[in-house]
Amino acid sequence: MIQTLEDMIRRFCAYGLEFKDSYGFTHDWCTLIPELELAYKTSIHASTGKTPAMLEKGWNPKIPVDTLKKHLVDIHPTASRFKLLLEQVRHHANQSMNDAFEYAKQKWDKSHKTPELKVGDLILVSTLNFNNIKGPKKLKDSFAGPFIIKALHGTNAVQVELSGELEDKNPTFPVSLLKHHTSSDEKLFPLRNETPLEVPPLDQSEDKKVLKVLKERRLRGKNEREYLVRYKNPQH
Repeated sequence: MIQTLEDMIRRFCAYGLEFKDSYGFTHDWCTLIPELELAYKTSIHASTGKTPAMLEKGWNPKIPVDTLKKHLVDIHPTASRFKLLLEQVRHHANQSMNDAFEYAKQKWDKSHKTPELKVGDLILVSTLNFNNIKGPKKLKDSFAGPFIIKALHGTNAVQVELSGELEDKNPTFPVSLLKHHTSSDEKLFPLRNETPLEVPPLDQSEDKKVLKVLKERRLRGKNEREYLVRYKNPQH
């Protein structure tokens, strides 16, 4: 909204509007900026179907042009020129506002394309709002997954089957945080094939049954890992 208002004011001022009245006074954008505000507040927005003035105050202000009759027998030349000034300013303001809205819409549509999703697709979930991922925040992956789409909630949200450290999170996400998972080509990118780490077998006797893995670390200079675990029935 702020960017749209900035663009609207920039267009209103840059492609200037000047009008010289009968007294020789030149009106530029500085003196005509209230007309831009009036045009914005009395224009119907597509997202709400109402004008900002109606949503803010519950009524639309009267426009000076509406109070001046178009067909008067005896109309003062000053009033006629003032009416012409208001019409020109309002037309210019509406044009600047519509151009700003259209530019913002095109810019948004260009960078935000809704992916076509269906149940069973593999997708990646953005980690923008995830705070429970291990490691430094700056080095965490931008997306996690892949996960399988379990259900669709309209066209704006989907439910996925989470696993691992994200298993306790809400499985419903907006489509703006998702993208399709593309499997890597093993022939073109052979180095992307990572050998899965083998976890050494654990003693699963009743007194040493693992309840939870607390931490893990890689041994320096070795392709081995150590695990800190909590047992189900620890011996004291």
